[in-house]
Amino acid sequence: MSTVSTATTDEAVDTAVAEARARYVARCPRSAAIQAEAAKVLPGGNTRSVLWFAPFPLRIARGWDSILEDVDGHRYVDFLGEYTAGLFGHSNPVIREAITSVLADGLSFGANNVYEASLAAAITSRFASMELLRFTNSGTEANLMAVALARVATGRDDVLVFRGAYHGGLMSFAKGNAPTNAPYSFVIGQYNDVEGTRRLIDEHGPALAAVLFEPMLGSAGCIPATPEFLSVLRDGATRHGALLIADEVMTSRLSSGGAQARFGLLPDLTTLGKYFGGGLSFGAFGGRRDLMSRFDPSTPDALAHAGTFNNNVLSMAAGHAALTKVLTPAVLDALNQRGDRLRHSLNLTFAAAGAPFSATGIGSLLNVHATDAPVSSPADLAAADDRWKEILFFDLLERGYYMARRGFMALSLAITDAQVDGLIDAVGAVLSDRAALWTRG
Repeated sequence: MSTVSTATTDEAVDTAVAEARARYVARCPRSAAIQAEAAKVLPGGNTRSVLWFAPFPLRIARGWDSILEDVDGHRYVDFLGEYTAGLFGHSNPVIREAITSVLADGLSFGANNVYEASLAAAITSRFASMELLRFTNSGTEANLMAVALARVATGRDDVLVFRGAYHGGLMSFAKGNAPTNAPYSFVIGQYNDVEGTRRLIDEHGPALAAVLFEPMLGSAGCIPATPEFLSVLRDGATRHGALLIADEVMTSRLSSGGAQARFGLLPDLTTLGKYFGGGLSFGAFGGRRDLMSRFDPSTPDALAHAGTFNNNVLSMAAGHAALTKVLTPAVLDALNQRGDRLRHSLNLTFAAAGAPFSATGIGSLLNVHATDAPVSSPADLAAADDRWKEILFFDLLERGYYMARRGFMALSLAITDAQVDGLIDAVGAVLSDRAALWTRG
């Protein structure tokens, strides 16, 4: 394990961060000006918290293929991929054609349209766990509806979740139960803690409506679940009559049948979002026929599920074109192999430089961490120094590569092997330039 030399002081790291921020400010005056204007009408100039970072967020003017251009004219290879929603890049011609065709026929019918059943069929054909599904506008809504269904179906209140998990803006557990969370009764466990999770499930079993989990923690740093952990979740939920809900809003891209197919897991309910709308707003929840049939409005005592834009024609048509004409299993497999190569190469690059970084993830989803110690849960990142990631983030921006400030990356289909190689080389150059900040301990 590499450690920061005792000769490398906190002051030196703080100085490096300050210098990186100063160069960013100097390079992006229009982004700064737009931020100042936005702050007059939006709290902090922001309406999507994850996009904010100090001293001010980047403002993008346009994008095409895998490229973004900011308002100051700088171009970046987009390795963020709209936090997994931008799977198809910024200008896929098949999806653009689907959208323009729909626009010619009008919007917002206030009625069923010809696209929704076709998209539903395309999704259920890929996910064995989804016999029936319903659409929403986001992954947040999908998870809320899945939990609501579980509570009705079981007649119980408690929901087991895991520290670090993000199930949307109203079910976030980065620091425990967030004050803005939906007022459900949450039991919070430790991700990948096999024995601790088994005890929690047994302790709360009679009151447990659902076990809600991500097959790989996304926002907490692309931390994959172990097979043993997933087995405990499935076995425990079955044993106590709780519903197992797989949040695949992010991980559904890890195979044509999602992470659940990759790991050989069959949940009771599955939630989706992100790229299934072809890059437009989208969400869905689905699962066993007996559960989802509770929403059949032709039956007595059906559960209500409304939403003006649940079946909006743009998302339905774009999503159907994307799934049936673009995202073949072979294409998705190739993308995940490219992501595995990037993650492996980054870890080799970090190790060769003796730098305090590592990358975790699966396939096309990965996260850089400011530690080279093993990471199996968010608790393993407690001692990581976030300033290292900030330096890497700003240095890569200067070199024309864009990822999340927290180190997250999601490859799009538009990313090429040459661009992956370019990012690896850029990371190596940053590590070489910054070598004075760390040594091999």
